[in-house]
Amino acid sequence: MPEPGDAPRRSPQGVPYSELRHIVNADGLHLFCRYWEPASPPRALVFIAHGAGEHSGPYEEIAQRLKERSLLVFAHDHVGHGQSEGERMNIRDFQIYIRDSLQHIDLMKSRRPNLPVFIVGHSMGGAISILTACERPSDFTGVVLIGPMVQMNPESATPFKVFVAKLLNHMLPSLTLGSIESKWVSRDETQVEAYDNDELNYHGRLRVSFGIQLMAAAERIEREIPSISWPFLLLHGDADKLCDIRGSKMMFEKAPSSDKKLTIIEGGYHALHHDLPEVAETVLKDVTSWITDRLPPSSTPPQQGS
Repeated sequence: MPEPGDAPRRSPQGVPYSELRHIVNADGLHLFCRYWEPASPPRALVFIAHGAGEHSGPYEEIAQRLKERSLLVFAHDHVGHGQSEGERMNIRDFQIYIRDSLQHIDLMKSRRPNLPVFIVGHSMGGAISILTACERPSDFTGVVLIGPMVQMNPESATPFKVFVAKLLNHMLPSLTLGSIESKWVSRDETQVEAYDNDELNYHGRLRVSFGIQLMAAAERIEREIPSISWPFLLLHGDADKLCDIRGSKMMFEKAPSSDKKLTIIEGGYHALHHDLPEVAETVLKDVTSWITDRLPPSSTPPQQGS
């Protein structure tokens, strides 16, 4: 009989990682991965960073659109999310998300060298994308941000509330605050229902300690914005109640990048890629065309091992 310690590592849903595509991060945690590989030699690599409380599965449609344009798309469930290991929705340092993203990107670059690399990030995944690109600005051909978390909502992050949150973080870091209200994810009721019924999403309350990490990330982004020179596309709904549009406007105005675009969707909610069908379709087309417009002309890259 095998010893208990020899039992295979399993996902939070009980599936052995030997049956799931995954990477192991620097802390020894297994991160579930998804890959969308085109039939023809890929023209670029695209990493997708999902948002807080969700997972990489709902990005199937974006990934398929990009795959159809001969782009190799990949993603993982962040630590503590979806089918990855780690305490649910709790992180000791936001930098772990960035470190894991760079690890996965480096792995794919080693398998497919000399290809342009793009990032697509939504919500908290937008913050991860921004800070990942800021760590290696010359590595990325462009970054697409859909309803990104750039700054905390000024009404919910007043100096007094921030002070109280930091105080509570020292005294009661596991104290829970509110949960993510799914009704603000999309104007499409079928999408809200799908979000609510997705067992891989986190439907519980957020810890004070997690909120502190989000605040620290937003503060870091604000410091980084004046040095952002890489190309980016921002898409934000003007009715987004989960990530403040003022952050996207600030980034667009203050980042010195010579290749930047901000598209504001009138009436749009948070997850624009899952908003009303006509909005979602426009967003998918905008994302796909923005990326493909920045591919080098030509050339089928030499095919490497997969």
